[in-house]
Amino acid sequence: MKSIVLLSGGLDSTVCFRKAVDAHEPQLALFFDYGQLAAEREGQAAAALAERLAVPFERLALPWLRERTHSALVDSTQPLPVLTERDLETGSEATSRSARQVWVPNRNAVFIHIAAAYAESLQIGKIIAGFNAEEATTFRDNSMAFVAAINDSLEYSTQIGVQVEAPTGSMTKREILVMGKQINAPLDLIWPCYRGGRKICWACESCLRLKRALEQEGLVDWFRALSDRYR
Repeated sequence: MKSIVLLSGGLDSTVCFRKAVDAHEPQLALFFDYGQLAAEREGQAAAALAERLAVPFERLALPWLRERTHSALVDSTQPLPVLTERDLETGSEATSRSARQVWVPNRNAVFIHIAAAYAESLQIGKIIAGFNAEEATTFRDNSMAFVAAINDSLEYSTQIGVQVEAPTGSMTKREILVMGKQINAPLDLIWPCYRGGRKICWACESCLRLKRALEQEGLVDWFRALSDRYR
C-alpha cells in the first residue's frame, strides 16, 4: 500500500520512513513548520532525508499554530526544560513538568488530519507516523491508543478510510535506535534536538532520550562520528 510519511527529521520518524520505503511505497514526505525553535534544523534534516531516499518532499507552514501556543518549543523567551537521565524514568515529576512546558495544543492530531486530506486527494490509504512508547507515557498523542482513536475518526472523516500506522509506537528509543542501525536508516542526517543551534544540545529531553539509548547500546562514539553536529 502506498503511503504519506510524517517526517520531523528526528530519530523515530526517520526510522519509520526508512521502513516505509521497503514496505509502503512513500509517495510524499510532509514536514510541518509551526514556528518551533528547531524548525530550520528539522526542516533541513527532513528535506535531506527525503532527497536521500528519493521521495517527494513538502514543507507546510502553520503559523497559526504557533500563535495558539505558549509552549517553550516555540517561545524563545521561555527556557526549555533541562532534565537529567535519571529524570527520564517512567512517571517522574520532572518528565511530566517537561511535557507541560513543551506541549503544543493538538499538534499530532492537526498533522495527521492535514496529511489525511493529502492522502485522500491522492488516493493514498496510509499515513506513517513516528511515535515511541517512552514519550507516550507523558505525551498521550504519541500512544498507540491515540493511533487507534484517530484511526476510528478517519473512518468518518475520509471516504477511503485513510489509516495511520506507527511502526515504532510500541518501542523504546533504544529499540528504535537498534532497528534504525540494522535497516541502515540515514541517521547521519537526523536532527533530534529541541533547540536549533549549530550542534545538538545533549540536554533537552529529546537529546537525553537519544543519549541514553546510545549509551545503552555502546554507540555514543559511533553516533558522534557521523557528523560534527553531534559532537
